Amino acid sequence: MANEKQYPMTKEGKEKLEQELEYLKTVKRKEVVERIKIARGFGDLSENSEYDAAKDEQAFVEARIQTLENMIRNAQIIEEDTTNPGVVSLGKSVTFIELPDGEEETYTIVGSAEADPFEGKISNDSPIAKSLMGKKVGDEVSVQTPGGEMLVKIVAVK
Repeated sequence: MANEKQYPMTKEGKEKLEQELEYLKTVKRKEVVERIKIARGFGDLSENSEYDAAKDEQAFVEARIQTLENMIRNAQIIEEDTTNPGVVSLGKSVTFIELPDGEEETYTIVGSAEADPFEGKISNDSPIAKSLMGKKVGDEVSVQTPGGEMLVKIVAVK
């Protein structure tokens, strides 16, 4: 399979995916198989909602396992960029102030595989990250978001 998609991620992000994969293979898969076995005991499979739900969950778990295996196999570990301190790049945390009201926000820019906005990790494919990449402390940047355009000033990059 030539030209498979690469998944940029931090070392910690890859480890998190490996842990999820291990859990799905060793724990969740067995739980689902047991639920299917129990649901089969309820009789007629054509009208058995427990069986249908368990089979749907099994399909979801197996698909997630395949996705995780592919992401881990094609992981591209982000090395810390020490050559350009103060420049926004993959794996760095960026703090900016939304202009004009000065609301400060901090995000770490990661690959899409480990993005989690609730943990302050945004995908390098997101509009905010795309706008900030390559910029440095002090730059004012216009960011296109689904809610409209927003102007921000970068105050820190770590």
